[in-house]
Amino acid sequence: MSKTLYDSPALKLVLFCFEPGQALSEHSAPFEAVIQVLEGSAELKLGGEIHDARPGALYVMPSGLPHAVNAKERFVFLLKMARGRPSVVGP
Repeated sequence: MSKTLYDSPALKLVLFCFEPGQALSEHSAPFEAVIQVLEGSAELKLGGEIHDARPGALYVMPSGLPHAVNAKERFVFLLKMARGRPSVVGP
């Protein structure tokens, strides 16, 4: 399950919830992204490294980095994708 919380030309925030055993196969994205783990645990593959992702962990992924997720238990995380230069607001 995923829900887009915010979407602009510069930034996208998506909340993901995986059930135990649910996986996202290896892929890459053309954007820099950050994963913030909120609940549960998963095996998170970033490039050639395997991480035991748990609540409070933060992972920064450069654009083009192959990555995959395999939930060990219910796994909730926030994905933040930087897609371009932000617009400037204010003086």
